[in-house]
Amino acid sequence: MFSELDDIKNNIENFEAVSFAVFYHDVIYNAVSKSNEEKSAEVARKNLQKLGFDSTFIQKVSDQIIATKFHKQSDDNDINYLLDADLSILGSESEKYVSYTQKIRKEYSIYPDLLYKPGRKKVLEHFLKSESIFKTEYFKEKYELRARENISSEIESLS
Repeated sequence: MFSELDDIKNNIENFEAVSFAVFYHDVIYNAVSKSNEEKSAEVARKNLQKLGFDSTFIQKVSDQIIATKFHKQSDDNDINYLLDADLSILGSESEKYVSYTQKIRKEYSIYPDLLYKPGRKKVLEHFLKSESIFKTEYFKEKYELRARENISSEIESLS
């Protein structure tokens, strides 16, 4: 994510906050938990307080981390850049994307194919139904077409 954001850091209002959000957004991760983002945001809040950051900055980082839960368009462009960087893997070259999908499957290996495939397909179809997967023009231009191709291909492989 950092390499994706580095090219556009001048477009980001508060690159320091976004950087902390990138670092902390998956610090707590459990494939079966529905509260990873909240727990990660709490870890970030505690650590940033210890480092002496002010409450406004800490809230900004926390809000950015929480935003990664649903990937909704935001009025805050920094959040949109963070979300797009988080999804940039979807628009990667085919080999890299296939490797990513294998890691996702391994991550959710506790679920048999009977449950995993329909669930994964539902998530992927949600992306395809949206007007755009990416929220910023930069990431739309860079990854939208390839992401749709990768997702469509993965859906086919799940059938």
